[in-house]
Parts: sequence; structure tokens; C-alpha cells
Amino acid sequence: MADVAAFDIDGLNLWSDPERFEVTRERLAEYAAATNDPIAAHRTGDVASPVFAIVPAFDALMMPAVDVVPMEIFGRITHGEQDFHFHRPIKPGDRLVSQGRVIGWETKSSGSLVYIHLVCKDEVSGELVNEQYLSGFFRGVDAGPEVGEAIPDIAPHAELKTAPPLAAATHHVDDDQTFRYAPASGDPVPLHLDEEVAKDAGLPGIIAHGLCTMAMAGWGVLAEVADSDVSRVKRFAVRFSKFVFPGDDLETRIWKAGTDNGVTTYAFETVRGTDVVLSNGVAEIAD
Repeated sequence: MADVAAFDIDGLNLWSDPERFEVTRERLAEYAAATNDPIAAHRTGDVASPVFAIVPAFDALMMPAVDVVPMEIFGRITHGEQDFHFHRPIKPGDRLVSQGRVIGWETKSSGSLVYIHLVCKDEVSGELVNEQYLSGFFRGVDAGPEVGEAIPDIAPHAELKTAPPLAAATHHVDDDQTFRYAPASGDPVPLHLDEEVAKDAGLPGIIAHGLCTMAMAGWGVLAEVADSDVSRVKRFAVRFSKFVFPGDDLETRIWKAGTDNGVTTYAFETVRGTDVVLSNGVAEIAD
């Protein structure tokens, strides 16, 4: 690796400022429409789809990393893993407050990973609504020795995937998908919106938001194994493996991994032909 970067230890476990968000029925419905979600309760804004949980926390997503990562490499970050742990669904009228912190980082052979923990609470009651863990990857960067702790492990369940899946859901990424998802999610990153910026970054064109692809997998898993009931989802996690592009046809394949204490774990992956674009998918569903 050519680049050595000094991550700032003083930013470790430093909570970001609170970010407040008021949930409206219209915003929930907009997000469902922007992710082609067919589930009626999501489309009408009665309840949030699982991956909508990133929206209230989006402004808290990167702020902790600013206190750790040198600014000259900050723009090179890509999303590695995303892991949602749900305590209750998000509903219209919720007033939420989110904060984030960097809990650790480490150097791998191809680059460095920074690990971030987010919490989202009800501002009125203080009730914990969800926790999120994610990794950001800096290709070609050496951040030195391992510091702090990693995010929870996402089991690959590779042994299950040698057998036919229990169920599968299909998704199509529309040509205008990124232009609908950006305002619905609050994610304006130009790699998803500007062909010239994307090509300057070495891509063939704009790429779909990884969390949009994850949202599509989310409604697919819900519809196939949870009776489209978001209140049953306790955990939803993936690793982002390959870029997805407008026009892509995707399939989410689902396997049952086991049941413990009234919660069934499903492994899943989302593919484009033979390419796995979301790997190590795990969904924990209350029975």
C-alpha cells in the first residue's frame, strides 16, 4: 500500500453531536417508492421499511469519521458492511435523535477499515429505536496497528448456499433509480448522480446507492419469509460486494439458517447474474 495515514486516536469513541429528525408519513412513502418497495404499509407511509432507518441517522453517519480520518483521504471512503439491530419500527410522528462514534479501525492487505456505531432514540421517551454498525473502507491506505474494536461479525453461512434457496425475490434497478433515491434518502453523493464524476472516479457510469440495493433486498426478504411485517425484523445486515448500476436486474436468494429463542435466522445474498452484489446477508426474524 502506497499511502500511510495517521488516524486520530483522540476521536475514538467520541460521540457526534445529536442529529434530530421528525418522521412524516410522506417521507416514509417517498422512500418506499424510491426503492420500488411493493409492501402496502410502506407505500402508504404507515410504517418504515427496515433500511429507512439509515435516513434519520444519515447526518450522524460520517461525522464521527471526520474526527478520526485525515481529510485528504476522506473522499476515498466506500461502504463495506451495514448492520441494523432493531428495537422497534419507525412510524410517522416519531421524533428521533441519532448519534455516532468511531469504535475502532484496522489495516488489511488492500486498505484500511474504520468501524462506526450509530444509535437512534426516541427524543421524547429516550427509548432506543435501533442501533447500526458499519464499516468504511479506504483502499490502498495503511492506518497502522489495530485500534479499538470491530463491528459485530456477519456470518457468511457459506455452507447453506450450496443448496437451492428456500425463496427468492427479484428486483429491477430503474434508469432513474438514483435520482429518486437521493432526495428520498438525503444522500447526495455525486457518484450516484453525475456521469462525469463517476467516470472520473474510474467507473463506467453512475452507480446505484448501496443502501438502495440493500432496501430492495430488505423488502424481498420481508415479503418472502416475514409476511411483509417489519415489526418482526430484529437484525438486517449485509456486506457490499460489487457496484450495482441503473438498469440491472437483481435477485435476492434466501436460506433458513436456524431458529433460537423464537427468532429465525435467514442467510441471503443478492446477485446480478453470477455476480454477488450483496454478500453475507443475515436477517433475524421473530417467529
